[in-house]
Amino acid sequence: MTAALGGRGALRRGLLLAALKPRIHVVRAGPAAALGTSVTSAKVAVNGVHLHYQQTGEGEHAVLLLPGMLGSGETDFGPQIKNLNKKLFTVVAWDPRGYGHSRPPDRDFPVDFFERDAKDAVDLMKALKFKKVSLLGWSDGGITALTAAAKYPSYIHKMVIWGANAYVTDEDEVIYQGIRDVSKWSARTRKPLEALYGCDYFAKTCEKWVDGINQFKHLPDGNICRHLLPLVQCPTLIVHGEKDPLVPRFHADFIHKHVRGSRLHLMPEGKHNLHLRFANEFNKLAEDFLH
Repeated sequence: MTAALGGRGALRRGLLLAALKPRIHVVRAGPAAALGTSVTSAKVAVNGVHLHYQQTGEGEHAVLLLPGMLGSGETDFGPQIKNLNKKLFTVVAWDPRGYGHSRPPDRDFPVDFFERDAKDAVDLMKALKFKKVSLLGWSDGGITALTAAAKYPSYIHKMVIWGANAYVTDEDEVIYQGIRDVSKWSARTRKPLEALYGCDYFAKTCEKWVDGINQFKHLPDGNICRHLLPLVQCPTLIVHGEKDPLVPRFHADFIHKHVRGSRLHLMPEGKHNLHLRFANEFNKLAEDFLH
């Protein structure tokens, strides 16, 4: 769901709120702190759109970072891109279509948008020639990760998710409606997103997201991906911040119950952006699980 950042990242903290032939266009590279490796930013043509991603590290284990609503790799995963072990992992952070630098097209929310994102994510990593990948999915990115793991089980090695839900309740709908009007957001929260997207695109896309996520409430059992959870085969770690104001604990418990063999790790002081607020703790947790 909502993304929150550190750096460009402090951005949302406290918010209660057939394919083109793949070709790689390198846009820019900059230094990364850990182990002297660089961060490469590029675009690849996948499924009819040009998807933007950042890549760093030299490890054999490929890890894809999946951002939340209105999020991008650079806004949602600064501490992970910078500090995940570069020798163990090759880290890729992507911008889903319509988000970040993966525009055009404008973002839309058909009822299968999580399935579309899952296919885009997997096809992006295949275009980058990775044989198998692990997933770190936050919020909406966690839902996308669950969907990808269920639909492409032979391609997903391991998975860490947090802030995700498999269905929508009345309680969730109240939370979503509370963030619909971005003019009511604090200036500190709003301005960086307006700088990234422009005021009009940002406001309209947030409204479209609220309508897009609420459409699941009108499906049987509020279903987003609950029917897919038993199909997940990869080792799965579910992390939940017990002070998360956006995703109640029962969502993490439900996913844990229905993803066979999954582990649930609770962070008592964690909120929705636990991977940013407690980046060192989260990164070690993820690295230990993946490695």
